[in-house]
Amino acid sequence: MTLEDVLAELRLQRSAARHAETGVWVAAVLRERIAAGQLSPGSKLSEEALGEALGVSRNTLREAFSALAAEHVVTRIPNRGVYVARPSSDDIREIYRVRRYLEPAALAWSASTDFTTLRAAVERATVARDAGSAADMADANQDFHAGVVELAGSERLTLVMRQVLAEMRLVFHSMVDEPAFHTPYVEDNARIVRLLEAGKRDEAGELLTDYLRRAEAQLLAVLTDESSIRAS
Repeated sequence: MTLEDVLAELRLQRSAARHAETGVWVAAVLRERIAAGQLSPGSKLSEEALGEALGVSRNTLREAFSALAAEHVVTRIPNRGVYVARPSSDDIREIYRVRRYLEPAALAWSASTDFTTLRAAVERATVARDAGSAADMADANQDFHAGVVELAGSERLTLVMRQVLAEMRLVFHSMVDEPAFHTPYVEDNARIVRLLEAGKRDEAGELLTDYLRRAEAQLLAVLTDESSIRAS
């Protein structure tokens, strides 16, 4: 999806809904687009184009950019503009530190027994795996982990997870054409659901903690390899 495609959709979206706190609304809209993989790392976010598409002032847009910059989702480069961020190795470590506190706790402490969202995400990921679609596996995986935190029933934790997943989309962008990276986690997600259905929440949390450690190590290794290639 090109920036022009995104702008066309944003023009339609602005007429359908507006938030009373416009800067918050704009930040949420852009975060959602980044989390969906529609705005890739390094993409320049034109104030003029986005302001026209969303029907907001530059001041409002800058307010939204400030919020997203604080979340490490966008980067401001002096005299050049605002760009969708490219996460560093330190960003990856921090993202996974947050996830290891947040997600296993949501599994262990939630009283919810409605795992519909998690099952649906696993089913979509399985279809994507069988089709060899890394992008669709990544999408389903995002939905699975959002669903894990939603089990806690907390709007604040859900918002934190949305911010984390927007950063995760940027991390995964370099892996989108690698089905081999995503495939093992499809079965891990299915195992987590089976453990939850059996009432084994602690075991599900332990599996997820190990899973997150493995994913972090793999991503850091990929980033190191890419850095070595660029330097050579």
